[in-house]
Amino acid sequence: MGLFVIKLVAVVVIGYLLGSLNTSLIVGKFYGTDVRKHGSGNAGMTNTLRTLGKAAAVMVIAGDILKGVISYLLGNIIIGSIPESITLDLAGIGGMAAGIAAIAGHNWPVYFGFKGGKGILTSFAVVLMMDWKLGLILLGIFAVIVAITRYVSLGSIIASVAFPIGAAIKGNSTIFIAFSAVLAVLAVARHKANIGRLLSGSEAKLGQKKKTNG
Repeated sequence: MGLFVIKLVAVVVIGYLLGSLNTSLIVGKFYGTDVRKHGSGNAGMTNTLRTLGKAAAVMVIAGDILKGVISYLLGNIIIGSIPESITLDLAGIGGMAAGIAAIAGHNWPVYFGFKGGKGILTSFAVVLMMDWKLGLILLGIFAVIVAITRYVSLGSIIASVAFPIGAAIKGNSTIFIAFSAVLAVLAVARHKANIGRLLSGSEAKLGQKKKTNG
C-alpha cells in the first residue's frame, strides 16, 4: 500500500512536469513572441493560431496532445497492477492521475510563472486515452457547436461538461467518473473569462482576431 501511494505521487509529479512544457510558449519563443501578450492573452492553440498562424498552431496541437498521451501511458506503466489489499476498483488510476496532473501543468506551468493555457487539447488527449469511443463522441459535440456558433470556447465548455455525464450514462467506473468530473471542472474554470465574454457578446469567433486582451 505504501509503495502504491509513493508511485501515485510520482506519476502526479511526472505528469505535472510534462504538462508544464507549454507548447504554445515554447513555439512562441522560436517566433520571438510571447502569445500571452497578444490576442486573448491565453497560452493555448486558439490564441497561437490568431497570433502566429496555422503552422505554429499545428505544432502546438501536436505538442499538447503528445504530452497528454505520454503522461497517461507513463502513469499506467509506473503504477502497474493495483495491490490486492485495495478493494476499490482503481483500474487506470495511474494514467488518469498523471493525465489530470499534465492538464494542471499546462494550465499552471511551473516553468512559465504558472501562467499557461486552458488545457483543452491535452484534456482531449487524456480523454481519448481514458475512453477513445467517448472521446470521439465529445469531439463530435465540440465540432458541431463550433460549426454552428464559431465559438471554440463554447464548444470546449460544452464538450467538457458532457464528459462526466457521458461517462455516467455509459456506465464507466466510479473512479473514472470522478476523474472525468475533475477534468471538466478544470476546463470550465479556465474558461471563466470566456464565459463572461460569451454572455456579454464580446467573445471572439473562430477566424476573428481579438482586438484587446481579456
